[in-house]
Amino acid sequence: MKIVNLLPEIGKEAMQQEILQGLKSTPKYIPSKYFYDKKGSEIFEEITSLEEYYPTRTEKEIISTLWDKLQLDGQELHIIELGSGDASKIELLFSQIPPDKQKNIHYYPVDISESAVKTAAAKLAKLFPDLTITGIVADFIHQLALLPQSGKRCFCFLGSTIGNLEAHEVSSFLDGVSNTMQHGDHLLLGLDRIKDIQVLENAYNDKKGVTARFNKNILHVTNDLLEATFDPDAFSHLAFFNKEKQRIEMHLKAEKDMDIHLGFNGQKIRLTKEETIHTENSHKFDTRQIEKIAAGNGMRIKQHFTDTKGWFSLVHFRR
Repeated sequence: MKIVNLLPEIGKEAMQQEILQGLKSTPKYIPSKYFYDKKGSEIFEEITSLEEYYPTRTEKEIISTLWDKLQLDGQELHIIELGSGDASKIELLFSQIPPDKQKNIHYYPVDISESAVKTAAAKLAKLFPDLTITGIVADFIHQLALLPQSGKRCFCFLGSTIGNLEAHEVSSFLDGVSNTMQHGDHLLLGLDRIKDIQVLENAYNDKKGVTARFNKNILHVTNDLLEATFDPDAFSHLAFFNKEKQRIEMHLKAEKDMDIHLGFNGQKIRLTKEETIHTENSHKFDTRQIEKIAAGNGMRIKQHFTDTKGWFSLVHFRR
């Protein structure tokens, strides 16, 4: 097992300016990547086990019987998981592979979080000693060209993480993946499907308030980076399905008028009561959109897997 860090050094000043730009926009926003400090990552893992949060559960249902259906047996298979996180889903996949075939697989967990890559790689190395594992710390959205280029490859982008991107970003990203793929390469893509609105909204408004804690944690991160005076308790969690844009939106709504002081530059941000800060989108997909993704990016759909309720899709593309 080894770890390779390809992530360019991003200075604190660049992060401050990125968040500041969002807070000065109309409407205000904070980029969702700032959810994932150590605390945010821990809270998100808590979210994945909630009764209301179906995406992780349904995707794991699909993956639990997937390996033989993929028909990926062969020599020197490189499995590259983008946004690998805790790698619990790929662990389910590897558990289905006989040890004599695991020795032919080189697994690359790719994530922007170095701690996540190290933890996942160490865990999988212990569980599957026959695997070859190289962890890669990278921004896979912008550093696809730096990922392994040789051998037969299967890219995995699970968890419907692609739903966090805007429509033009989805197209651009998949163009990049397609251009990186060589003839015969595979892509396994997780996509959350459009379904009953109540089911969707419940998944982001759990009864225990865990998602609300996750949403508000982005203000703690902002306070640390901008030396700001946000009081998370002065905001309420707001998550709803935007039917026109076919996405769940998460916002933080101000419960009162307030001035937020920024210690790093001496400025202040004014918020009025009920004004919102947009923190995340989670787009949902239907069959037409999935077929459009394949047609527009030079790939063909080899297989389409779903759970028993048809709530989630794992689509197997081939270049």
